[in-house]
Amino acid sequence: VHPNILIFVDNCYGEFVERREPIECGADLIAGSLIKNPGGGLAKIGGYIAGRKDLIERCGYRLTAPGIGKEAGASLNALLEMYQGFFLAPHVVSQSLKGALFTSLFLEKMNMNTTPKYYEKRTDLIQTVKFETKEQMISFCQSIQHASPINAHFSPEPSYMPGYEDDVIMAAGTFIQGSSIELSADGPIRPPYEAYVQGGLTYEHVKIAVTRAVNQLKEQGLI
Repeated sequence: VHPNILIFVDNCYGEFVERREPIECGADLIAGSLIKNPGGGLAKIGGYIAGRKDLIERCGYRLTAPGIGKEAGASLNALLEMYQGFFLAPHVVSQSLKGALFTSLFLEKMNMNTTPKYYEKRTDLIQTVKFETKEQMISFCQSIQHASPINAHFSPEPSYMPGYEDDVIMAAGTFIQGSSIELSADGPIRPPYEAYVQGGLTYEHVKIAVTRAVNQLKEQGLI
């Protein structure tokens, strides 16, 4: 790589999934969200940057002002959750990964197509599940919502979202809004019908939710 080229990696969904992080493989700077992997399900807000010291300093100046940088700024009384969440994050990510492996293997046994396969190398938490019809996809996502710890009594419906050409369904009964280290399932309603299943604070929750979703598909005669 040319010395004047900086390598910046958006590491969202990838933290603690592999043995090494991008900065250990030559990246100059990485960034991610604390309501994803590194927040461990506890951080309500925030993000992180890591990498070369001079680049971190420049990021701080951009965030606040030259000369102030990262030495000042509001923490919103969130540091305890951030630090504790980061401490727990490797274990929580391992639970999500086990859940993704189970989801892939179990659904493959139900003659459903998943990506990546349960035996393939993973670099992030996202598990794609492919459906033959939109009815299957909607039912699956609704069942994931019904197995959630928050707002389990709601049934998500496909609807318009800015930035998408098609209606989108999103199941996310999470403690923290927008958290994707907690179990969720979402995707645009268009062929090929693919839902992106990700997260899970505990392996047991993922297992219960996915098996319930398959049972509902069977009860509705969709598989």
